[in-house]
Amino acid sequence: MSNKNEEVLLSVRHLKQYFPMGKDSELKAVDDVSFDIKKGEVFGLVGESGCGKTTTGRSIIKLYDCTGGDVYFKGRRLSAGNRQYIDKIKECKEKLKSASGSEKDALQKEISEQKAMMKKAKFDHKNADKMYKEETGEKHALSTKIQMIFQDPVSSINPRMTVREIIAEGLRIQGEKNEKVVEERVFELLELVGLVKQHADRYPHEFSGGQRQRIGIARALALKPELIIADEPISALDVSIQAQVINLLNDLRESMGLTIMFIAHDLSVVKYFSDRIGVMYFGNLVELADSDELFAHPVHPYTKSLLSAIPLPDPHYEKNRTRISYNPATDHLAGDDKPELRDCGNGHFIKCNLAEFEKYKAIINNK
Repeated sequence: MSNKNEEVLLSVRHLKQYFPMGKDSELKAVDDVSFDIKKGEVFGLVGESGCGKTTTGRSIIKLYDCTGGDVYFKGRRLSAGNRQYIDKIKECKEKLKSASGSEKDALQKEISEQKAMMKKAKFDHKNADKMYKEETGEKHALSTKIQMIFQDPVSSINPRMTVREIIAEGLRIQGEKNEKVVEERVFELLELVGLVKQHADRYPHEFSGGQRQRIGIARALALKPELIIADEPISALDVSIQAQVINLLNDLRESMGLTIMFIAHDLSVVKYFSDRIGVMYFGNLVELADSDELFAHPVHPYTKSLLSAIPLPDPHYEKNRTRISYNPATDHLAGDDKPELRDCGNGHFIKCNLAEFEKYKAIINNK
């Protein structure tokens, strides 16, 4: 599967999502994550449970207000945090205590600039949808063009609402008052996801897990989004049903021109479905490459460890399969500089310091 479109639909820059833990500490669920998603592609985000995949998706769609960094959608800043500005202002104020003359003036100028940028970031975060409608003449908000398919098809759907009400809710919130139009759209979406219009007046408990996930997909498609964030949409389903849902998403991608951010921990599924894959570890993006490239030539020690855990239905292979363990304290080269996500060649990005960068670059160029 390949995607020739080079237009960037979603751009995430230095995204941070911290949660308070008591008075003086915080959990860095997502810490300085950056990546782009091109129009029409499937971007896979993988990693072990708790690494920050779901939090990244929820921050993009503004279910969480991001702590720091920026999210750009269709070239417009949709979401912005202010931690980077606060930290920079704090740093400058500390330096001011011992500064004098021209250095003091430069620091005060820097503080004023950071305050201005923070004010602009807050304005964009709050008014992105309003500005988009005013500038483009669109009736609907920019944020509605990103929708999410949630992991659990049971808890993500209101059990007191019929399927008709669940799918139509977004249309009604957008202001659609013509009940005939709403009904036709509901029936159209039900057929699109493999259900029938007779299902419209049933309640969620009357369906199987796979059917409930199809209802969740129909709800996500109701507002005609351009980007779908699929948060482990198959992990709660039986294996036989997983293939049906993946094939459905693939068909919808082709027929509707959707762009999909596919969050999962099942690497075999991600390889089949994704054009590019990003690997997360402890809130950080540690490797990013084309799907085939990543599986054929993993470079980061954690990626190697993750891929070594994939079981195959081959008893001879399984008998000799060697698990690779990952220890951050010993698996990296020492360096004075802070590790960053660097392009080591052919669009293969790896989080590394400068010493590791030269090593990884040589590995990729000589493969």
